[in-house]
Amino acid sequence: MSKTILVTGGAGFIGSAVVRHLINDTDHTVVNLDKLTYAGNLESLTSVSDNARYRFEQVDICDAEEVKRVFSLHQPDIIMHLAAESHVDRSIDGPGEFIQTNVVGTYTLLEQARAYWSVLEGEKKDGFKFHHISTDEVYGDLPHPDEVAPGTELPLFTETTPYAPSSPYSASKASSDQLVRSWLRTYKLPTLVTNCSNNYGPFHFPEKLIPLVILNALAGKPLPVYGKGNQIRDWLYVEDHARALVLVALEGEIGETYNIGGHNEKQNIEVVQTICSILDEVKPKESKYAEQITYVQDRPGHDMRYAIDANKIERELGWRPQETFESGIRKTVEWYLNNETWWKAVQDGSYQGERLGTAS
Repeated sequence: MSKTILVTGGAGFIGSAVVRHLINDTDHTVVNLDKLTYAGNLESLTSVSDNARYRFEQVDICDAEEVKRVFSLHQPDIIMHLAAESHVDRSIDGPGEFIQTNVVGTYTLLEQARAYWSVLEGEKKDGFKFHHISTDEVYGDLPHPDEVAPGTELPLFTETTPYAPSSPYSASKASSDQLVRSWLRTYKLPTLVTNCSNNYGPFHFPEKLIPLVILNALAGKPLPVYGKGNQIRDWLYVEDHARALVLVALEGEIGETYNIGGHNEKQNIEVVQTICSILDEVKPKESKYAEQITYVQDRPGHDMRYAIDANKIERELGWRPQETFESGIRKTVEWYLNNETWWKAVQDGSYQGERLGTAS
């Protein structure tokens, strides 16, 4: 049965991938609710914006009256909540905005969802879900291979790993996760949570590591690497993540948490070197791109290793990533080479949305 799915943050990097997947690969109706901050870009949705099953609402999730209006007008069956401030460096420089959007915004959305859900009846009420999308950064970090004896089995984040956030960003997401769970326990609002590893792929805002390295490399600029570059992340191709999120929203069990990972643990320096090697192959120049690598002072409180155990979502819902890191990173590099108009519009601020930063 076709449903109406409200996606908050649907003009963002992951949110736009979810919207494109829902429109292109399902028959569900999508309401995209987005404030259009610096990271929200409607040009990421040009391919689906004229579809009869797509609606857009420019709304701040902290605006209770506007959220209430959207619920009343569109009568959603499922909420997929992705709207968030997400860049760790920005949270260190200005944590207040992260508390406002990620904590207060989630609270506002939960309260309006509860008011809306409480008056629903029959199948509409029984089928309602509030799916909160979060990050593996809420778990803190894991032992690094450099810190343990050779041959030691390294732990992974599971759905029951205790929370130990390290940055204002991850602390704000941890807070929002717990708000969502408490609304289930206290008010019986039907919620579920997913926590994902680092995403990458098309339409990624250029301040994040992978697009920043690609675009700086093409521009002949330094490729900044924090510390020694030995921080480890589990990389998840954004379109694989979008498939997982929609699967959880439609088939996940109320009250459950699902970790979503790419099975791709890589050191940051490996990621940068891989991008340089691909560019050497597909867009060669006189010198090697790796010569642009520059090591910079490490981020305060930088987590050394993230790694997701995604066995639960595979076992219970049958999801696995389709892309390896090698296939996904090549697709990503080629996408940026072929979509200069998009990323140049992002860099100079000429797209739809408020421009607040640069890629440097």
